[in-house]
Amino acid sequence: MNIKKLISFSCLIIAAIVFINAAYKGDKDPLHKRIFNVGITEVKDGQVGKKSIADKIEFKDGKMFSDFLFDKFQYKWIKYRINKDSIYTDETETEVRLLEVEASTTDDKDQTLMMTFKVEEWDIDGVIKITKNDKLKKYFDFAGREKGGKPKKEKKPKEGEAKKD
Repeated sequence: MNIKKLISFSCLIIAAIVFINAAYKGDKDPLHKRIFNVGITEVKDGQVGKKSIADKIEFKDGKMFSDFLFDKFQYKWIKYRINKDSIYTDETETEVRLLEVEASTTDDKDQTLMMTFKVEEWDIDGVIKITKNDKLKKYFDFAGREKGGKPKKEKKPKEGEAKKD
């Protein structure tokens, strides 16, 4: 009789652990494992540069990585914070998810990178400021779209045609 109670108690404990573990794993942020292709343009004296630099920004586990920022300024994975996460209905009666995000880090040379951007469904746009001793050194604008882009909507079948599965 004691073995049956021990086995049932062990099964109950294992089920509780599995349930708690599943609850924690489902709490990833909405940018986790997303990759955006962007164009970065430097702004000097209020004038937008003519050349845009192609870049890729990827998000994982509360951190982001930019090839451009790594190659040019040696910034690796940068922690970010989602300040606003909301859903609104646009003029076409479509629900759109809006994220307002900021990221910042300071390197060993006392250079501070501040990044603020918005993500609306598949689109991203924002600014990058690099300062040293609270003086602006570099300022960039960027905009882009998620890799893979917007998913295509299914076409409605014409009259007389059967829907393909």
